[in-house]
Amino acid sequence: MRAIFESSFDIIYLILVITLGIRSIKFSKNFKEGTLFGWMAVVLGCGDAFHLVPRVIALLSNNMSGYTALLGIGKLITSITMTIFYLMLYHVYKIRYKENNSTMTMTLYALSIIRIVLCLMPQNEWTSSDPPLAWGIYRNIPFVILGIMIIVLFINAIKKYGDKAFHFMPLAIILSFAFYIPVVLFADIYPMVGMLMIPKTIAYVWIVWMGYKDIKDKVTNFI
Repeated sequence: MRAIFESSFDIIYLILVITLGIRSIKFSKNFKEGTLFGWMAVVLGCGDAFHLVPRVIALLSNNMSGYTALLGIGKLITSITMTIFYLMLYHVYKIRYKENNSTMTMTLYALSIIRIVLCLMPQNEWTSSDPPLAWGIYRNIPFVILGIMIIVLFINAIKKYGDKAFHFMPLAIILSFAFYIPVVLFADIYPMVGMLMIPKTIAYVWIVWMGYKDIKDKVTNFI
């Protein structure tokens, strides 16, 4: 039952975010923010697919151990695309609120590069059935700092401009990290903690949905 539920959830999630992203790109045309948000959703969905599709196959075949290497590579790709996703969200912030702080941009790019380099280090042992927890922590330190900075930026901008459409954007980002961090720290010891990836995924859908709805409200002839 769990395998069917989780597999169905993953498939619906991938189809939903990629579809919303493609529709956003299609109808945004000259609306730069909308186009970027659409690509952001596509990057999220396609990146997650590298991990979730093998996971669905493994769950339905009841053979998780047989897909250890493939799932590990999928996690690596997802870790990188998650980083790119938040970096793109920062650029949405810049366009939306007409903010251009070069120091902030360089800092966030530096954190993203550090995160990606750490993800690519062989010490992560992505294809191992027992990867080291320490490296799971190392590679997520710059990612969490990146997330906190983006959260603060959105909180300040939403207060400053009274942005009702993105009013809950900081909360959605906070939830995505709040559900993700325990998985990194405890999922290998307590497998049930891994179920927190479901509400984390819902938080991602919420982020994408807020952007999609805002685009739909702003763009004429949006079907």
